[in-house]
Amino acid sequence: MKLKRLTQLALLTAMSLTLFVIELRIPELVPIPGVKLGLANIVTVYAVYRFRAWETALLVLSRLLLGAWCTGNPSALLYSLAGAAFCLCGMLLLRRIIPQQFLWLSSVFGAIFHNTGQILAAMLLMQTRTVLAYYPILLVTGCIAGGFTGLCAQLVIGRTKGKLP
Repeated sequence: MKLKRLTQLALLTAMSLTLFVIELRIPELVPIPGVKLGLANIVTVYAVYRFRAWETALLVLSRLLLGAWCTGNPSALLYSLAGAAFCLCGMLLLRRIIPQQFLWLSSVFGAIFHNTGQILAAMLLMQTRTVLAYYPILLVTGCIAGGFTGLCAQLVIGRTKGKLP
């Protein structure tokens, strides 16, 4: 990997981690545990459409590990990894179908994949299906948040057209 590309990924990882930490400081918008905007995903959606799959996966993994370290919450890492893996795989497939001008739609689907991965992880770790009752709430709030983060990433790509890879 060229130094310029590595530097870009490092800066995007730092931006993503910064957005993650800032979001921790924002009061909960909805009084439902686990529901959040996912501001760090703006960088992820951007990277899906501007970088190679393995580079984006490296960025996401770095953010997840550093985020778990910064928050001191390694147990949440399992849920985050499951959600991120499902989301990233789904969005990487969707970028072949959904053009860049509609990447906000890919972000909505990414939210659905993310919530599915987290629910599956919860079912495996808790050894119960009762968490499925939480799934519809996560889907609705996730689609709203995914639309927001996708539109933000859409704006960023529009403003950096031709300036980054």
